[in-house]
Amino acid sequence: MILVTGVTGKAGGDVARVLMGAGQEVRGLIRRADQQATLPEGVEGVIGDLNQPETLSAALAGVRGVFLLSGYQDMARLLAEIRRAGVERVVLLSGSSALVGDMNNAVTRYMVRSETAVQESGVPWTILQPNSLMSNTFRWLPQLRAGNVVRLPFPNVRVAAIDPSDIGAVVAHVLLSEEHEGRSYRLSGPQSLLPADQVRILAQVLGRELHFEGLSDAEARVEMSATMPTEYVDAFFSFFADGRLDESQVLSTVQEITGKQPRTFEQWAVAHADAF
Repeated sequence: MILVTGVTGKAGGDVARVLMGAGQEVRGLIRRADQQATLPEGVEGVIGDLNQPETLSAALAGVRGVFLLSGYQDMARLLAEIRRAGVERVVLLSGSSALVGDMNNAVTRYMVRSETAVQESGVPWTILQPNSLMSNTFRWLPQLRAGNVVRLPFPNVRVAAIDPSDIGAVVAHVLLSEEHEGRSYRLSGPQSLLPADQVRILAQVLGRELHFEGLSDAEARVEMSATMPTEYVDAFFSFFADGRLDESQVLSTVQEITGKQPRTFEQWAVAHADAF
């Protein structure tokens, strides 16, 4: 049995689907009973709260592998509970920002602390550090519903974004093999694209005349501050306005681990066109 956290989200949901496709029994951690209906088909839902490790006994019963997200309140205590349950392997979804190393940066800080907790847990581990997700494009939906103009921050920043399903494929491979224990992997998609490139590709897939407008840093700060805490806005400005994080490099890791090329942004957009 594999326990997948974040199973109602994009990355966790794709991890669960890929694992089930590989013939694994998958248990998804949910906080409320009404989330059962949102689970991928075939996933067993179990209620628990990762910020309250004492609630996880049922979720961890009989589990040999855990897919774990970063950033919970007490990662050390959470991992101690995972170890007590006899889990054989943990795969942590961290992020490329962990490599920045700036502990004054709120995003880097929680990624680094999560990685350290996993490494010190005594449970065999693998850490994945993906670039930004292609599914972040869903944040454009309010603009796309309102019209054909997509206004985005950091217009000059290239990112080799990754399809969450490719993360799922990597997780399935590393959870089911001992050869990846004690290793950290950087993951990217196959193309380094500007925001304008993504908008152009999505327009072609949807058959819409979409237009891209880059936000100035001042405009971006105002818009981002409306939906996230200041410390996280500052973190993203450090990454992309100040250039502390480079996600433009195309890496071969996904293909090396899974034997398959990661999906392009166009392939991702085609697969999710109905959502737009």
